Amino acid sequence: MGGTNQMTITQATPRTLTIFKKLTDAEDYLQFFAIPYDQDFVNINRLHILKYFSKLLQEVDAAFPDVTDEELLSKYHMALEEAYEVFKTSSPLKTKLFKVFQQKQSNVVTVTDLLSNQAKPVNS
Repeated sequence: MGGTNQMTITQATPRTLTIFKKLTDAEDYLQFFAIPYDQDFVNINRLHILKYFSKLLQEVDAAFPDVTDEELLSKYHMALEEAYEVFKTSSPLKTKLFKVFQQKQSNVVTVTDLLSNQAKPVNS
């Protein structure tokens, strides 16, 4: 269910940083690193996996600016595995990757708010 520019990654595809930088779809990345995946899971969590993976790549690049391409790809592989696995045990809401999840809604009253207001005495 990838985009129209999806690359075909095979065992013969060279695992180079140049090829990695051409990848765009979740499936491309997973196939590039030979990470087994559940297509239904990817279909449901694609955007979150890619967003988290992007965040992890930025962290890797900042932490390891002087490593070889091979070492960098190894760290990227670990980052993608983490990005894929995190959504098996956590929800997008819990990870708060997107701004909409980070903002507190001003027009929402939580059950906790209701219960805490109920316990307070009313001033007459």
